[in-house]
Amino acid sequence: MRTLLTLLVYLVLAVAPPTTTDLSVVNDSHLHLTNYIQEGTDIHDLMKIMGTKVGRVALFGIPLQQEWSYANTGSFAPTYYLQTDAPLYYYSFTDAYIAMAYRSLPSAERARIDPMITGFNPADMYAVDHIRRVLTTFPGVFSGIGEFTIHKEFVSAKVAGDTASLTNPALDRILDFAAESGLVVIMHNDIDVPFAKTGQEPYQAVQLRDLFLRHPQATIVWAHAGLGRVVHPMAKQIEILDRLLSNPMLPNVHIDLSWTEAAKYIVASPASVAAMAALINRYPDRFLFGTDEVAPADQQHYLAVYDTYAPLLSQLTPAASEQFRKKNYERLFDEARRRVRAWERVHIKETGQ
Repeated sequence: MRTLLTLLVYLVLAVAPPTTTDLSVVNDSHLHLTNYIQEGTDIHDLMKIMGTKVGRVALFGIPLQQEWSYANTGSFAPTYYLQTDAPLYYYSFTDAYIAMAYRSLPSAERARIDPMITGFNPADMYAVDHIRRVLTTFPGVFSGIGEFTIHKEFVSAKVAGDTASLTNPALDRILDFAAESGLVVIMHNDIDVPFAKTGQEPYQAVQLRDLFLRHPQATIVWAHAGLGRVVHPMAKQIEILDRLLSNPMLPNVHIDLSWTEAAKYIVASPASVAAMAALINRYPDRFLFGTDEVAPADQQHYLAVYDTYAPLLSQLTPAASEQFRKKNYERLFDEARRRVRAWERVHIKETGQ
């Protein structure tokens, strides 16, 4: 039986707002502890890699496992999805692995980590039941869901089973539950198709806007501003982002500028840097910094994308820079912790075991 003392302990540890060390310069809204074969960095080593430079981090695995098909690659064991034609499949155990890794930390270090639920299939109407089950199995642990993927270059077509879609009611169920429980949502969706023709209607951007409008109560972070390895900024990228952020119906939508593949487009030229800096300065409460590193081995590689953004940071106002680097993360995830713990208090009943 879960005792009252146990419940009080996890609530005290999980609800109290963490204090970011004064020496930190950035919080990371987007970090994968494990890779596509579920191997990665020991969480205790991660704390050392974060050091005093990174205050807090939203931490998750990768929800997809790359199959090792002997018929396809023989004795070569692929570790990345581009190394084989074999399919990817959803790997739900990632959530339990992240929860147990988090629980292995002392309380002071837990305060710097916001674990995320990601081991679900967004095309499955039962996905929301998985998310609810993870919360009730590991109370006091999770702050959000994601990063999960709907449309992603090269990845979506490799996933076994039904193709995820922005118009699938299964996704609406997930976002409805996120709004109910307070979970932050980190979602990857390309802004356009790879190798799009000039002038081609970006149907993904239209569907994404409509999805956001259907879920005004969910706290959503759109990963990488829709950019990818070959999905480069559209001619009207900044205009599309501006319309999104200026929409009074969508104050709940935020953007993370994570991933080196996305950063390369943002810092590609003085003009691209100036355009993005102006957008962040105009909407300083809507952008979060993230690395999107996968199983980092050392701080230099972990923060390479932060160093890449030096030209961008130099053009932000001091207040916008502080919000982008740290404060927006703290605001969103502090509120998520408060709301999710409140949901757990109501919905997790003491039961005999």
